[in-house]
This record gives sequence, structure tokens and C-alpha cells, in this order.
Amino acid sequence: MEPPGTAGAPGAAGRPWEEAKAFYDSLAPKKKPKSPKPENAITIAVSSRALFRMEEEQKIYNEQGVEAYVKYQLDHENEPFLPGAAFPFVKALEAVNTQLRELYPDSEELFDIVLMTNNHAQVGVRLINSINHYDLFIERFCMTGGNSPICYLKAYHANLYLSSDAEKVSGAIEEGIAAATIFSPNRDLEVSENQLRVAFDGDAVLFSDESEQIVKAHGLDMFFEHEKAHENKPLAQGPLKGFLEALGKLQKKFYSKGLRMECPIRTYLVTARSAASSGARALKTLRSWGLETDEALFLAGAPKGPLLKKIRPHIFFDDQMFHVEGAKELGTVAAHVPYGVAQKHKRPAQEKPTPNSK
Repeated sequence: MEPPGTAGAPGAAGRPWEEAKAFYDSLAPKKKPKSPKPENAITIAVSSRALFRMEEEQKIYNEQGVEAYVKYQLDHENEPFLPGAAFPFVKALEAVNTQLRELYPDSEELFDIVLMTNNHAQVGVRLINSINHYDLFIERFCMTGGNSPICYLKAYHANLYLSSDAEKVSGAIEEGIAAATIFSPNRDLEVSENQLRVAFDGDAVLFSDESEQIVKAHGLDMFFEHEKAHENKPLAQGPLKGFLEALGKLQKKFYSKGLRMECPIRTYLVTARSAASSGARALKTLRSWGLETDEALFLAGAPKGPLLKKIRPHIFFDDQMFHVEGAKELGTVAAHVPYGVAQKHKRPAQEKPTPNSK
């Protein structure tokens, strides 16, 4: 095979040298972008069962044990897993990274995805093959061979941990790490490929559970009085405040380039609070932190699912399973944050640990 313009004797008439060079360059393997240093990145730790669907493998483990499970994975390691609940979210993170690299070629302020799994290393080949099959940029793996990966989250500088294992998520929250149990929706809902959309509940997610404690102990009337009296006192931070802060930091990089309206990150506050009676304190709290959401939606106790269906976020965080169930029923990928008074006396039942559950 000869490149364009090189047939015949040297110096023969042909296409320009630049076109020949372009031909040779096209033969070179495409270079992947460099991973950012963990201390500079916004690190999203995702479990293998959150990123991929592994129900069949899980069933084999539960019914036949670990040896049959590993053998099945080895026998099928060239078959990619199907995308799981966190897959669209991860793809959206990478789409944001692409735009950030174009605007700031030398910056390491990017999303960095880490695959956290207590799978055995032998299963890693199928995970790697699946990641390459979908052209995902995930270079950091943590495969703990049956042990919990929770102790590694801080070492990886994790800003957020997503898992399908509620017990491990609770362990991460107890360690002060933003975390949520992610659920697949009951129906497919198309989401944006170019704009990352993240929706947050307020109390016990972005904020502390102070106000929810008032509701539980004294009812709604006392809650409204309390919020009015403390309107100018910021709420304490909740477990995902830091993640919203990280998103805001990246948004400002687009704003500084005059791209506020074209920003590929959009955030939403979706709260059961009423705007008139308790909304001001929520907004003033965000303002006191130097943060904002692009949209603030006060539902006054109405179901969140129908509104989320219109927003179409890649992920929605809430501390109450009632709202999580309502969201996923209508097609939203929802994640449960096990934090605050709503979780008391509701610890998940102990389950058999699995090599692919995190």
C-alpha cells in the first residue's frame, strides 16, 4: 500500500507533502488523553454493578458460589456487559471533559472516573474489555478481591461514590464521603448527550437534616415557624454539598469563557419545601456558601417524578426512598443518600457479600 502522492520515482508529480504526512499520521494509533492527577481532579468512584448490568453474573454467584462465578466471567470475558444505571452519567462526565480539554488544554481540573469493585482481579479483563468496547476513558481501577473497597475511597480522593450496594454506601457516608445507592429506572428515558444534568434534593442531601428533624419531632406547622425564625441562618452542610461545589467550580470555567448559556453542566434543586414558607432559607444557605443551582424547584410536597421526567437529569439524589421510587418509576436514574433522621431504624438488612457488589 502506497500513500497518496508517493507512487513512482522520487520527486514525481504527486500530491503535496502535507497530504502524504497526513496519511502517515492517520496510521498512528489515536492517543488517549492523559489522566489528571487525583488531587487536581473531581474523582467519581463507580462500582462495577452501577456502571454495568451484571444480574446474570450475580445470580450465578448467589446460586453456585464464587468459583462458578469467576469461571463464568472468564468464559465470557470477550462479551461486553450491558450499560448499567450509572452509564449515562459517566458518558455525560466524559462529554464535559472533552469540552474542558478544548478550552483548557493544560488544565487538570477534570472529572476522573475510578472503577471501584471488590471483584477478583481475574474478572478485570472483562471489565476492561467492556470499558474499551464503549470507548470509556477509565484508567483507574480498584479491584479488592472480595474485600470492601470503602477504605480505598479517600486514597483515591473520591468526591462521589456511586454503588448498587446500600451497605457500602452507608459505610462511605459514615466515613464522610459523598455517596449514594444508584437505581436503574423502570423505563428508558432519553437524556442529553452534550449537557450533564444533576438534580439534588435539599434537606439531608445538600443541607443537613436539621429541618427534617423538626418536622419529625414537631410537625409541619412548627417547621414553618422554625424556618421563618431562622431564615437568615444558613443550614449546615449535607453530604453532597461538596459535590455541588465541585460542579460549580467547573461551571465557572465555562462562564469565564463567555459560555454561561452554553455550559455543558446544569444543576437543579428539586425540593419538597414550599417556596413562600421555607424556600428563602434554602436559597440563602446556598448563597452563603457561594453556590447556586441553575434551577430551583419548590414542590410543596407534590411528587417529584413528573417534574424530573421533564428535566431528564442523568442522576437525581434524594434521602427518601419514596421520592427515589417515584423518580425511577417515570424513567429517572435516581440515587438514595442514606443520611439524616429519615434513615433511623431503617438500616438495610445484612446480605451475603458478593464479589461484584459495591
